[in-house]
Amino acid sequence: MRASRLLSLLLLLQNRGRMSAPTLAAELDVSVRTVYRDINALTAAGVPVYGEHGPLGGYQLLDGYRTRLTGLTPAEAEALFLSGMPQPAAELGLGANLAAAELKLTAALPVSYREASGRIRERFHLDARGWFREPDEVPHLLTVADAVWRERRIRVRYRRWEPTRETVTRTLDPLGLVLKAGTWYLVGARGGQPRTYRVASVRSVQVLDEPAARPEGFDLAAHWASGVTEYESRANRTHARVAVSAKGFADLTDILPNLSKAVLDAASPADAEGWREVTLPMESTGHAVGQLLRFGREARVLGPPDLVEAITGEIEAVANLYGRSVDAGQERSFRE
Repeated sequence: MRASRLLSLLLLLQNRGRMSAPTLAAELDVSVRTVYRDINALTAAGVPVYGEHGPLGGYQLLDGYRTRLTGLTPAEAEALFLSGMPQPAAELGLGANLAAAELKLTAALPVSYREASGRIRERFHLDARGWFREPDEVPHLLTVADAVWRERRIRVRYRRWEPTRETVTRTLDPLGLVLKAGTWYLVGARGGQPRTYRVASVRSVQVLDEPAARPEGFDLAAHWASGVTEYESRANRTHARVAVSAKGFADLTDILPNLSKAVLDAASPADAEGWREVTLPMESTGHAVGQLLRFGREARVLGPPDLVEAITGEIEAVANLYGRSVDAGQERSFRE
């Protein structure tokens, strides 16, 4: 542990130049007294470290000195695959390994490249989570990740999705973890068939003393892409024919952010008043009602009939909630 910290201290001085003892202590998450002891240990080992007193003082290496001790540990190499995603790396318990790996990489780069990598960090940031949502609580993520790394079978208690939301017990061969729009998913095989589980819905997990069986030729990225395509095709079984005003058409991608460009391109030409007919894919009639009501008076549902009936009933219920009713003329106008 101390050897790793000494190497990190040495690389910090090599990459950043003069640094004060408190700054080094904060970077290494140790006390200032520990930094003093580590500096003495480096000096005793022949590393040319010297210090200067005063407000602008600190420790630095003798000009021209560079270490070649920049080999990556296995954990640090794994963390590099998440180097653009510090938050997911931290959630997987790889934050410290990621920091150490980046430090070693920076030390191995020429000065001009180190400066360029620093500018990239200052100017680009990846935020994988969606808007207006709190991150899922994933108390069992580290245990699941450990089973994935070590290829160990797991037994989980899992709360199923709608409509039952019952809790079931499953024995799984963990195949991989996927971060999708800020949500962690476990791909695990049950009976040799890969399935997808939301990690936040895992109520408990037990790592078994059994090796996980990985299907021959299984490719996590390809499996996930295929699953997303299948899910999206199943989720969009209902289609709504809707007439939208010019404003409604402009608001389509704001209200329905997952709408494809093909849907917009297939819209009919605008009539004299600017209204256009579009066919919108929807998950279900109930989901469509909630989505289409967000357009207010800028959209008129044309079909299918069960959707027109459902959305008319919802409008009548809302009107009654406010002590008003939809008269027959208004209803006929909406249905046309």
